[in-house]
Amino acid sequence: MRKLVLGAAFLGLVGMSCSSDDDNSNVNTTPDGSFTVTIENIAPVNAYLKSGIFNTPTGDSSPGPATPGKKYEFVVDAGRSQSLSFVTMLAATNDAFFGPGNDGIALYDENGNPISGDVTDQVYLWDAGTEVNEEPSVGPNTVTNQSGPNTGVVENGNVLLMSNVTNGDAFDFPEVNEIINVSVTYMQGTQFLISIEDLADATLSTSLGDRVAPLSPGVYVVHGGTNPLFTEGEPDLGQGIENIAEDGDVTNLGTYTAENTGVTYPASPGVWVIHEDNTNPLFTEGTVDYGNGVEAIAEDGNVAILGANILSLSGVTEGAIMNTPVGSSSAGPILPGSSYEFTFDAQIGDHLSFVNMLAATNDVFLGTDDDGIALFNTSGVAINGDVTSSIYLWDAGTEVNEEPAIGPNTVTNQLDSDTGEEENGNVLLLSDVNDGFTYPAVNTLLKVTITAN
Repeated sequence: MRKLVLGAAFLGLVGMSCSSDDDNSNVNTTPDGSFTVTIENIAPVNAYLKSGIFNTPTGDSSPGPATPGKKYEFVVDAGRSQSLSFVTMLAATNDAFFGPGNDGIALYDENGNPISGDVTDQVYLWDAGTEVNEEPSVGPNTVTNQSGPNTGVVENGNVLLMSNVTNGDAFDFPEVNEIINVSVTYMQGTQFLISIEDLADATLSTSLGDRVAPLSPGVYVVHGGTNPLFTEGEPDLGQGIENIAEDGDVTNLGTYTAENTGVTYPASPGVWVIHEDNTNPLFTEGTVDYGNGVEAIAEDGNVAILGANILSLSGVTEGAIMNTPVGSSSAGPILPGSSYEFTFDAQIGDHLSFVNMLAATNDVFLGTDDDGIALFNTSGVAINGDVTSSIYLWDAGTEVNEEPAIGPNTVTNQLDSDTGEEENGNVLLLSDVNDGFTYPAVNTLLKVTITAN
C-alpha cells in the first residue's frame, strides 16, 4: 500500500508523516509523476461593501440641499464588522464638509448588538484642503457666491479638522452639534436607518450678519477597517470629495464608490488529498456532509478536523493542510493577489480533490468535483495547465445562508465559531441553491494551475 503523508503545515503546528501500513516494504517508490498545484486568489478588491448617495431631503420631491430643519434619510445594510462613513458639504463655505473620523461609525456595540441613538459626537467638520478658505457666505468663491463650480484659489493642502486649519480667513465655526444631528435607528435584521439633519437654528455668524448653514447632498459607504474616503493629514484622494466639499456635487464620488462596491472574497486555509479513482473522499454531491471536517472548513475556515482525518478518508493516498500563503511565514487565508502552493507525487489513476472556504459566507466552499480531478488523461499523460474550469462553488448544506459579508453568522461577522441556523441539507453546487443572494463566478475568484514537474 502506498505511503500516506499528512502535510507539515497544520494550523501553524508541525505536521506528521503517517503510513497506512506499518510494513514500508509495500510503499511504491516510483511514482508516475510529480505535480505542483497553485491556487491563486484573483478576486477583485472592493473598498466599500455598500455605498450610495443621499440627495433628496425627507418630504421634498426633488434633489437639493437640506436647509435648516430638513434632513436626509437612507437605509443601510451592515454586518458586525462594518462601519458607516459619509461626506456632506457645509454649504456657504469653500471646501468644508462633515463626516466621521478615521474609524467611521460602528453600527454594533462591543458585544455585537445593533445600536440606535445619536452619533453626532462621532462626526466632525473637515477642511478638504483643496481651496483656500474665505469667510463663509461672504467670500466671493464660497459656494453660494461663486460664479461657477470649482472656482477659488487652489490650496494643494491636506484634509484636516477645521479646528486645526490656519490657512485662509480664520473663522469661528459653531460646534458640530449646533449645525448637524446624525442618528442611527436599528430597524430589523442588518438594516439601519441613518438620519442626517440640518438643525433648524443652524446659523453662521458672519461680518454681514447671521447666515444659514445648509447641508449638501452627499455620499455614504459601509466598509471594514478605517474610513476609506479620506485620511486625516493627507491630500484628498481625487475620487470626488473635492466636488462635494467645494460644490455639493456628488456625481464623481457617487460614481467612484459605486464602481468599487462589493464583497472582497478571501479563501480560507484548506485541505488537499490525492485519492484513487472512483472514490469521493471529501464529499458526495447530493448527500449530507460526511462529518469528517468539511463543515468546519466551509463554516469557519477551520482545517483541524479534516486535517486530522486525512488518514481515514476513502481512497486517500496522500494529503495535507494548506494554510500558509506563498511568501508568508505564518498561516492565514489567501487574500486577492496571494496564493497557496503544494507539491506531491502521483500515479496513473490518481485524482486531486481539495476544499477551501469562500470566506464572507456561511458555509460555501471552493473545491473540485466530488470525485476530484484526474491527474492523467486516458493515454497516461500527466495533465498540465489551468484547471480552473474544474473548480466549483459548493454549499455544504450545514448552515442556512445569509447575505455574504453582511449576515450575522457569516464568518467575518459571527460572534463565535459554528454559529448560525443549522440547515441539515445536502452538499450541492451553489448554482443549484436558490438562497436569493448573488455570488461571483469561480473564474473571477480563483485561478488554479497544475504543473507537471
